[in-house]
Amino acid sequence: MRAAGRSTPAYCAAGQKSNRRCTDFLVNTKNHDATMVHLAVIKNKYMTYIYPAIPPATISKTVLLSLLETKVEAHIHEAISLFQNLSASQLSQPAPDGSWSIAQCLDHLNGYGDYYLPYIEKNLSNATPENDDDTFKSSWLGRRFTKMMDPETGTKKMKAFKNHLPAADLHPHKAVAVFIQQQETLISCLHRAAKADLNSIRIPISIAKFIRLKLGDVFQFLIAHNERHIRQAKRNL
Repeated sequence: MRAAGRSTPAYCAAGQKSNRRCTDFLVNTKNHDATMVHLAVIKNKYMTYIYPAIPPATISKTVLLSLLETKVEAHIHEAISLFQNLSASQLSQPAPDGSWSIAQCLDHLNGYGDYYLPYIEKNLSNATPENDDDTFKSSWLGRRFTKMMDPETGTKKMKAFKNHLPAADLHPHKAVAVFIQQQETLISCLHRAAKADLNSIRIPISIAKFIRLKLGDVFQFLIAHNERHIRQAKRNL
């Protein structure tokens, strides 16, 4: 449930407030006292938006999905406002240090979306209605993956796996369009997940399919990974 108090815009661009507003949340579970999840306001020269710290390991599913949806909405907004109208040469320009261009960052993320979104959609379609327990409990491995991916906690630079490297012949504007479309699909999945059990649905990870993580953990590390590389792409602006 939402805590009383002053609410904060999910994100603001060019001084305009979002029509979606967020505030602190009270997390209630059967085995834990109410826990406040604080949402941090991240500011840069382009916009201000909500970016919460990694949620508690045990959290209300409703709260978790709301937090994740806020992040994805911010990613869509950034892709449209910052990347969509750039020229092909701007999108393809490598970073000064020789690292990925904006288009390469997004194509890398699209590769993850190409893998995970079909698995998520299929499992949600086959899911049976959840029981009365609204609590999501992150696994140790799932939480570790999220912390590694999140730019606030995973500060160590990581090398991309071979099967997730950007395409050599990618089309820069297509990379932006596909990323936006995938984020819209991800929001749809978050909405559908409200009626599913985030603990029982398991998704095989792309780098080792014998490892299957809880759907709630996959949502978290996938969105944290998006945030990581969107920040990298923005450093090229």
